[in-house]
Amino acid sequence: MRLEPATLTETAKNESTRASALCDLAARGLVPMLDPQAQIFCDIYKRIEQGMVRQGLSPRYTMMTLLGLHRYEQAGQRSPLATGPILDALLRDLNWVQNTGDLGLLLWTCAEIVPEMVPAIYRKLSAETALGRFEDERKGYSMEVAWYLTGLAFCALASHTDLPGLAEQAAAAQAILQANCGPQGIYGHMSRMKSAAGFVRGGIGTFADQVYPTIAYARWSQATGDVKAREAARRTAQTICGLQGPQGEWFWRYVSGAGTVISRYPIYSVHQHAMAPMMLQAASEATAEDFSEAIDRGLAWINGDNELERNFIEPELSLVWRSIFLSPSDLTIDAGLRYLGWRTGAVDSRRLQICYECRPYELGWLLYAFAGR
Repeated sequence: MRLEPATLTETAKNESTRASALCDLAARGLVPMLDPQAQIFCDIYKRIEQGMVRQGLSPRYTMMTLLGLHRYEQAGQRSPLATGPILDALLRDLNWVQNTGDLGLLLWTCAEIVPEMVPAIYRKLSAETALGRFEDERKGYSMEVAWYLTGLAFCALASHTDLPGLAEQAAAAQAILQANCGPQGIYGHMSRMKSAAGFVRGGIGTFADQVYPTIAYARWSQATGDVKAREAARRTAQTICGLQGPQGEWFWRYVSGAGTVISRYPIYSVHQHAMAPMMLQAASEATAEDFSEAIDRGLAWINGDNELERNFIEPELSLVWRSIFLSPSDLTIDAGLRYLGWRTGAVDSRRLQICYECRPYELGWLLYAFAGR
């Protein structure tokens, strides 16, 4: 089942016009990130003195990128890469699936691209017992559990509602996410009750920890009509928009209990041009609420409306540079001052640096967010 985009307002039309120019760039930029022998995308594409180099291989990023390229093709564009061999390489040997998150991403990918293969893969990987077998569930990681719930939602959207244990696994995933969620809809990174690390870190969530549960709840509500899931997606989307920075920036870490920002940096380009739009589009499609103004402001950030007045789009390389960041020492000081309430505004821009790398999923999610819109 193909999800139709929400009706565009005038603001959203402006955002869509800007984003459409990025889609062709993103498709071209993915070509050198693919390892031609393995047919798997790299982990990092990084600038060094000699030029751009690939580092590592990532089945996880490959799935995200395939979803983007598939949507690009659905929009009537021609992918510069043959996606069939890439999907075949992923499915040839599934030993790389070692956690609930990757299983969820695989179900999501197959449900959108090859829905007829979903039942066989679901059963082969014993998805009906996934939440009892993997560490990311045992520690209650919000992002990975959300990927799994999203995968289950897309199985249902692809009319595979009779898969064994699907409803029970979805309920268990939602219980984990609900336990990690604060009163204003901000998620901690992991369960605070299941490990020492969780006790220390569980109440602090990254931007990704907000994005993926919102997508998961939005898609589950569309698949099942679950009103509580729909309202969970709405609440987080509304709260995160209220915390957006003055230049449209999406900050990095949040306090789940208080619903506040604790660490602004790094500010990642992928949050601006892909992950926030994905999240807010999903919430809009589930709730009929318009979040296009926040999306548009976020896109303006990568075009130069940022602390460094730097355009992060690199046309010659067909990519978007990864982030603005602070040194580790400056980041620790900044987070501490914000936690104590002694700093609320921007930091001195002279302390900010640019990360000159890009990862395949960043361009893949950009395509997924905007191709055909």
